[in-house]
Amino acid sequence: MIKQVWIHKWKQAVLLLTGVGISRLGDFIYLVAINLLVLKMTGSAAAVAGLWAISPLAVIFTQFWSGSIVDRGNKRHLMIGMDIVRAGAVGVIPLLPNVWAIYFVLFLIGMAKAFFNPTSMTFTTQLVPKYQRKQFNSINSLITSGAFIVGPSIAGILIMIGSVDFAIYINAVSFLVSAFFLYLLPNVDSKVELNKGKLSIKQMQEDWKEVIDYGKRESFIISVYMLYLVTTVCTLAMDSQEVVFTQQVVGVSEFQFSLLVTITGIGFVSGSLLIAVVSKYISTKNLIGIGFLLVSVGYGIYAFSDTFMMLVIGFIILGFFNAFSSTGILTFYQNNIPVERMGRITSVLGVLQSIAQISFILLIGLLGEWSLRYTIIGVAAFLFITSIAIILLVYKRSKQKYFFEDVSGI
Repeated sequence: MIKQVWIHKWKQAVLLLTGVGISRLGDFIYLVAINLLVLKMTGSAAAVAGLWAISPLAVIFTQFWSGSIVDRGNKRHLMIGMDIVRAGAVGVIPLLPNVWAIYFVLFLIGMAKAFFNPTSMTFTTQLVPKYQRKQFNSINSLITSGAFIVGPSIAGILIMIGSVDFAIYINAVSFLVSAFFLYLLPNVDSKVELNKGKLSIKQMQEDWKEVIDYGKRESFIISVYMLYLVTTVCTLAMDSQEVVFTQQVVGVSEFQFSLLVTITGIGFVSGSLLIAVVSKYISTKNLIGIGFLLVSVGYGIYAFSDTFMMLVIGFIILGFFNAFSSTGILTFYQNNIPVERMGRITSVLGVLQSIAQISFILLIGLLGEWSLRYTIIGVAAFLFITSIAIILLVYKRSKQKYFFEDVSGI
């Protein structure tokens, strides 16, 4: 009987991984195709750069209030709906007359994605039992890194055998396929959860107050996750200058740079595969501790690199152990944040992350004009200090109740 329940749960997990995986693959396919389309339409590098500001702006605009809907709505229906919205929006892009119309539609797609992500997080927590989450999250990380590596390649093949428009249309279909797999999953919300009252401005204000009050009561959980978000902002800021740093400061070729990106992806895939196999032998606490320490070491090597081989070593380390830190922190978050508040908390933190992300990327770009080498070293040092702070927090003896490992279903 226990074995049958276990198999049934993993069937559902596989359906969820397939649906979300196809959706993420679609994100990377359309990212390449849209960049090429806008460049072809305008011939402007600035117009292409503007694409990168749309998604975080959409997150700030949407997640300010979307968490209230996520926690009150049917998660499965919301995910399916957002995939259908993205399919329709992506599908009309080749028909649009100018770049401003494309920006507007991309903003709508960004809003749909901003809804999809916290909904997916909450749905996953409700669907996947606690004892399966580490392994599930490692496989999920593997799929994400696989989409990052394979997505642009698929986009290139589709463009080569057809056109940019053809790649975009296929991308729209991929979101519909994702919606179909999500449709096969069960509802995870009770009728009580779905009848929490209609959403209003007053209700949203109360929701924000509830999130703030929760943060005060559970300062340890929020502190760990906020520090994680700080590390994410640091790494994104460094990644935004990756091409300039590696080619103009270190002096690698375009081919060597593309090789570095591939190496990082392979490292992430390898780390995710290892965790998927041995997840029950590595505690969540150790995944966080080992992961954050060695990711910061990898970025430190990257910051001080003056040869291609040093870059390779740094990228292998940060890629491999990124899988550890992301799996560990996600499992910690799912195990400790109340599922009935998860949509709101995830959305509020997402707003703060996006504001910090835009500000920090602009700051590192300005400082990079002065000295990119010293700027990257400074951010890498800040990342190391933040990682040490996370490690000191998670290894506190008084906080070990937050890392209880449920092995009852194994």
